[in-house]
Amino acid sequence: MANLSQPEATNLAAGQNPPPEQHLQDHLDDHAFSFSPITLKKLPHLSDYLQDLRPAGPNPLDHNPFFHPSDGFYVNTSDIVLRQVACRLSPSGTIASPSHHLAYIRAGPRKQIFFDHCATRAAIVTCGGLCPGMNTVIRELVVGLWDLYGVRQIYGIKAGYRGFYSIHPIELNPKMVHNWHRRGGTVLETSRGGFDLTKIVDAIENHGFNQVYIIGGDGTMRGAVKIFEEVRRRKLKVGVTGIPKTVDNDVGIIDRSFGFQTAVEMAEQAIHAAHVEAESAVNGIGLVKLMGRSTGHIALHATLSSRDVDCCLIPETEFYLEGKGGLLEFLEQRLKERGHAVVVVAEGAGQDLIPRTTAQKEERDESGNMVFLDVGAWLKTELKKWWDREHPHELFTVKYIDPTYMIRAVPANATDNLYCTLVAHSAIHGLMAGYSGFVTGPINANHAYIPLADVAQARNEVNIKDHKWEWVRSITNQPDFVKSKQNSV
Repeated sequence: MANLSQPEATNLAAGQNPPPEQHLQDHLDDHAFSFSPITLKKLPHLSDYLQDLRPAGPNPLDHNPFFHPSDGFYVNTSDIVLRQVACRLSPSGTIASPSHHLAYIRAGPRKQIFFDHCATRAAIVTCGGLCPGMNTVIRELVVGLWDLYGVRQIYGIKAGYRGFYSIHPIELNPKMVHNWHRRGGTVLETSRGGFDLTKIVDAIENHGFNQVYIIGGDGTMRGAVKIFEEVRRRKLKVGVTGIPKTVDNDVGIIDRSFGFQTAVEMAEQAIHAAHVEAESAVNGIGLVKLMGRSTGHIALHATLSSRDVDCCLIPETEFYLEGKGGLLEFLEQRLKERGHAVVVVAEGAGQDLIPRTTAQKEERDESGNMVFLDVGAWLKTELKKWWDREHPHELFTVKYIDPTYMIRAVPANATDNLYCTLVAHSAIHGLMAGYSGFVTGPINANHAYIPLADVAQARNEVNIKDHKWEWVRSITNQPDFVKSKQNSV
């Protein structure tokens, strides 16, 4: 329930109708309004299939000298996080949309735990590509399990999913991981592919692991769903949780994933370098390719923060080179006006424009994804062809910068390091409370537990109809390629 305060009175001429906003305010003044029904997403719990499961005892944080639990310290099932917090009121004062609200169980420590610290054997694995913050998450999982819950059997799985059944686990402790957060990459090593469900779950069972922490992107999360389902089918007392890792920020439902803020910060440095190069040349173009297979979040946010970009190309919107309203016409005008330009392109943008051989069309990486061609190199070639054709005797320079591996390999910045600590501790609290098959992450800045299956299916694409994308276009003054293309037909 909530009350709306009354704004300052508006003077109206005789006979003039008040605006709709005032009609709404007059209706709501000193009246409460209510939300539409709230649907709480059910979170899997070990007790769902282990009927005889009982709590192992009270949370050891009760006796931790660094914690003083008071009322409200522990979270229970009545603490929820709403998926949507911004709503529109109808003229009658009810919530106009959506028809129902989704909510998730809030993350945090519970009063009762379902794993005894002496019997807990935790496994941590990193999968997929590198991302700033991976070592921080590993470190915080180890330190959190050790210091918060007294767990002493913590193991690292090397080389991704295949490491479960092909490499002996390594023991981890706080002393070993002490400085890992200052290092880029993952000390546990990673790989793509190698997912063999039967071998993985057999290894989990044979090693006696009863908590599994899986760090990876959307493909890794889909694998984690299968592991959780197989563990449940076998009725094993094994908690499985996923910690989303995607530098592209393409995992859905959660606000953002760790490493994204660091990636934007590093991308902005690359854009600045491209701008200096372009500005220092005659008819210079700085071309920067940034990460983003299916989403352009890094390119978008780096463009907004740098203010030096003249055109931002992302996978969510098409672009074209030739003709009225195309990229080449825009750059021609930009060079006439300023003498230089900066173009940022996400790696997944324009893939349909690049010629491919039959073999290239069928090529897939170890995770089953289509292998992308280098849109930056292709665009550089096309720009040079265009200039040689249209301005054969004039100077022209394209400086192409691809900072992908530099960005992936750096340690997390302060913001992402803090995020990694919160997400790691939330994951630990969830598994200790007996939950399984979940992902932890912030929803509207509040950490929550989300069913793994939901996250594995959700996507976080740039909404090109919202204010943020319009902000990009207002800063760059770039064409609306879709609109121009339709007008040219």
